[in-house]
Amino acid sequence: MLVVTGCTLTSGSAPTPSPAAPVPVSPQHPSPAPEGPGSAEAALEALCPKTHLATASGVPPEGTVPAPVAAVERAVEQMRGLKFIHPVIPDPVTHQQLVRGLLKSFDTSYPKALYDRRSLAWQTIGVIPHGTSIRHALENFGSSAVIGYYDTLTGKLVFIGTKDPTPYERDTLAHELTHAIDDQHFGLERLDRLGASCQDEASAASVAVVEGNATYVQFQYARQFLTPAEQLQFVQELNAAGGSAAGIPPFILEMQKWSYSQGLQFITALVARGGENAVDHALTVLPVSTEQIIHPERYPNDVPMPVDVPDFGPKLGHGWTDLDVEGIGEEWLSLALALRLPVSDAASAAAGWDGGISRAWSDGTHVALVLSTVWDTAPDAAEFASAMNRWVGAGDGQVATVLPPSGTSVRVLFASDASTLGRLETAAA
Repeated sequence: MLVVTGCTLTSGSAPTPSPAAPVPVSPQHPSPAPEGPGSAEAALEALCPKTHLATASGVPPEGTVPAPVAAVERAVEQMRGLKFIHPVIPDPVTHQQLVRGLLKSFDTSYPKALYDRRSLAWQTIGVIPHGTSIRHALENFGSSAVIGYYDTLTGKLVFIGTKDPTPYERDTLAHELTHAIDDQHFGLERLDRLGASCQDEASAASVAVVEGNATYVQFQYARQFLTPAEQLQFVQELNAAGGSAAGIPPFILEMQKWSYSQGLQFITALVARGGENAVDHALTVLPVSTEQIIHPERYPNDVPMPVDVPDFGPKLGHGWTDLDVEGIGEEWLSLALALRLPVSDAASAAAGWDGGISRAWSDGTHVALVLSTVWDTAPDAAEFASAMNRWVGAGDGQVATVLPPSGTSVRVLFASDASTLGRLETAAA
């Protein structure tokens, strides 16, 4: 499910970074993660829900595309250099109807059991307050901010609009119709499969390239196809439409915004490098890490190293079982560090990332978690370890230990309480 929110687009010009050549580091396809009994990959396979994904009927929608919508479709075709394989007939709805339809998708996009467990893991790390539900926060975000969505599984486009769309509504359509035309040519249901298989890092990178491209086209539409008077009206509507962030933890809010803002910068760099052909290539060969999104010159060659965390559950004691396994990328680390450190320090400490994973265990009452990372160089690892020590020290009652770097590897141990941390330190020694 690809959505556009009230905070997707801001007035002004899109950034125009200088084109950069890809870094020749390694093949596009990363080595497989360590597998077998006890591995984090095996635990992830067991914990990941077996989700059934609906598919489109394959029958093109019937009916006539309203003239205002058809005009936006032609504009999107012009900007993307592609043609719609079949017309897209949006379903204009009220905000209440849109939210109701969007929330129906949450059982597939954010399975309750998985995100209840992940909420405990994130609370233990300290990136969200105790008692926070990730899923409830995302539901609140969607209910307040989302103004349209495109379903990559069914090919259905829903938006808040009328038969006479305003400049803001037409601009929203340009964003969602970009998803539709990209889906028809490149098959964006691949993003749903990544999410359903709990490939968190690759999923975040793929969403960023898709949302970044739709936001880029949205910028171009506002600049090229709205008159000066309509642009003024658009900005006024945009400022009035922003959703409320009240009650949404900053970490979750920034993660939701990241795919639009950082994805836009990635697409802008690709266009500067090779025009729309470069964008088409990125939609064909999807980025595999958020590092590639943050540093476009690393796409497509620089791929992450596989990282494992062995099963420390039996060493923790009777009744300790896997709680959560999550791929941790540069985006995640940068946003987490920025919660307690200056943004520039956080970005610098997260740069040089080359792979990461977290694995958590619980006995039903306590939680133990290991964050394991690898870095491009030993100095990169040392910088991250230093930043994490500062981050842990800045936490209110944070229970964690940053282990000394081992070459290019850094492990951080987190726990719900001091006694559990002691057990984890012994298990990981």
